[in-house]
Amino acid sequence: MSVRTLPLVFINLGGEMLYILDQRLQAQNTSEDNSEKGVWSENDRRRVMNDIVGTMFNKAFMDELLKPQQLYSHRTLKTVLTRIAHASIMRLNPASMDRLYELMVMAFKYQVFLCPRPKDLLLISYNHIDTIREFVKDTPVVVNQVDETHRKIIEVYSSLSEGEFQLLRQTLLIFFQDMHVRVSLFLKIQVQNPNGRFALSTSGPVPHGTEVPGLIRTFDSKGREVRRSEFPTGGSYSSPIREGCFELHGDRIIRLGLNMYVLTSVCSRLTFLSTSVTLQTDDTPNLLAKEELNLLARLMGSMKAENKPKAETGFRINLFTTDEEEEEAGASCGAEESLFGVINIQAMQDEQAATELARIAGQFAEQQEQPENPSGNKGDDLLAMMDDL
Repeated sequence: MSVRTLPLVFINLGGEMLYILDQRLQAQNTSEDNSEKGVWSENDRRRVMNDIVGTMFNKAFMDELLKPQQLYSHRTLKTVLTRIAHASIMRLNPASMDRLYELMVMAFKYQVFLCPRPKDLLLISYNHIDTIREFVKDTPVVVNQVDETHRKIIEVYSSLSEGEFQLLRQTLLIFFQDMHVRVSLFLKIQVQNPNGRFALSTSGPVPHGTEVPGLIRTFDSKGREVRRSEFPTGGSYSSPIREGCFELHGDRIIRLGLNMYVLTSVCSRLTFLSTSVTLQTDDTPNLLAKEELNLLARLMGSMKAENKPKAETGFRINLFTTDEEEEEAGASCGAEESLFGVINIQAMQDEQAATELARIAGQFAEQQEQPENPSGNKGDDLLAMMDDL
């Protein structure tokens, strides 16, 4: 397992979170009912984005994150990202954060699947960083934080070998392998099956530095080519696109990692997700993609200030039709979980290993009973550091 995976996971998942939150905040800001008490302004939206990005790219926090370490669990990552999302005056209820995390994970998982070569994971991360920088372009202090983190990412990852990047990609695939959440946008463009698994295309440009498949060349003992033969590839491949820029600024070439929620048509969204699938141009809005975000909106409850000075007023984003729907959403999550039983399987016969596993399980139980004061678990340093920000 690669010890350099955590920073890329955090930056890419954080970028996807910012994409969704920005889309929902803008949608609320442009709603027709602006006379309702508590509707916030465009300045509030910018403040939320600046606060979240400023916390996410805090120097001390990123220095700790960039240290070589094992990848955190989904539970710990979601806890960190929840605190990042709550760094401003906005609040998400648990049901909202659960759904938000699922959308973030599935988007990044698909990008990892489509990544032409392991090293291009950096280009996906840089696309996220470039878009985040654009969110806070009017706040020089926050922009400097983003630039400083970007320089550190370049410094840390530019020296990795191809084999280390391959190990990094394998670590990501292992991390995502049990996540099969259905996303309406992916279902609409038929890149995801009803069971939540992705259906990858066998067409499109090949990775940079490789040749289009379909030709077999045979060489003799002296290295001279003696025969050529062709074989059917089962797909429609094209020559590789030029290599993207791995510097602080430049053309990344690949579009994976860009904000797909700013687009309106199915074809345009698909271009962001994959260059290997072609559809007929369709200028009609993607209703299912919008419904995916509307579902998140229905799950989002009251977003208000907590533990703030009385002189500072928070705001409420009216994403539910009624307050009762929020309670129903939480109740439905509990009802859904009750449908699944738990099967205990003893897969380890070694007594020492079983004792160690029981000890770790006990730590998780203690963490669940006391979520505000965890101890002895991976990620504590980051969470404690965030409390001080």
